[in-house]
Amino acid sequence: MSFRLQPSPPARPNRCQLFGPGSRPALFEKMAASAADVINLDLEDSVAPQDKDQARQTIIQAVNTIDWGKKTLSVRINGLDTPYWYRDVVELLEQAGNRLDQIMIPKVGCAADVYAVDALVTAIERAKGRPRPISFEVIIETAAGIAHVGEIAASSPRLQAMSLGAADFAASMGMATTGIGGTQDNYYMHREGQKYWSDPWHWAQAAIVAACRTHGVLPVDGPFGDFSDDEGFRAQALRSATLGMVGKWAIHPKQVALANEVFTPSETAVTEAREILAAMEAAKAAGQGAATWKGRLIDIASMRQAEVIVRQAEIIAGK
Repeated sequence: MSFRLQPSPPARPNRCQLFGPGSRPALFEKMAASAADVINLDLEDSVAPQDKDQARQTIIQAVNTIDWGKKTLSVRINGLDTPYWYRDVVELLEQAGNRLDQIMIPKVGCAADVYAVDALVTAIERAKGRPRPISFEVIIETAAGIAHVGEIAASSPRLQAMSLGAADFAASMGMATTGIGGTQDNYYMHREGQKYWSDPWHWAQAAIVAACRTHGVLPVDGPFGDFSDDEGFRAQALRSATLGMVGKWAIHPKQVALANEVFTPSETAVTEAREILAAMEAAKAAGQGAATWKGRLIDIASMRQAEVIVRQAEIIAGK
């Protein structure tokens, strides 16, 4: 291992990020009462251009008046290629009070994009005397974003999370699909008369996880568009969790429970992880670097894997 140790990501529950349009305030109280760990109030894709200004004021009022509990409260601003984003940042930070935790930056293509938002946020925080800094989440949803994913993950100490935005990513890459996440009909292998569907998002997710883990950022899977397909959502969430992602977006309230189910370590998994840690402690006390557990050889790498599961369970339990 490099002598530059891999930093720990923020110790916050992030199993599910529930999205709601800033132009639909009737949803906000229900979102606040949901079981989602993170609430994302949206000013970008789900809000029509003529509604952006009103949606911004509606979100500011909601941040200031609704009881969001212990949830991470985030607002997705408009992209840096639009005339809206700077007003999003200025008005949110000057008017929304201290309950706002995070700004989500869409379509980030390079570290300079994050720097631009960071510079504006820092100036406003200093001018207003904001008691705690706003954190950032970025969305990788362009070819440039995935090409520069490492530098983006290292771009700012404010950065806490990074998500994959499948739909815009597919468009930017020129992918022949209109699906949002999940397996795609034409992305398959064929052998002995059988079709085998693989995951077209796997490589991008793995790149995001590697960049995030290198720089202490939470890797998050993005949306699954077909909210009538619970098993499809669960399958993609399980693949994402297996790769090292900590959570997934919900674009419909019914997806919250599915995400929480997948990204909460099961009692069996936590029990086994604790048993592995105990077995390794016993081996260490006996002067051994490895042990046998349930007929399997375990070593220090097994211990690190077990620690990830136990730590995740402790973060969720302490939410």
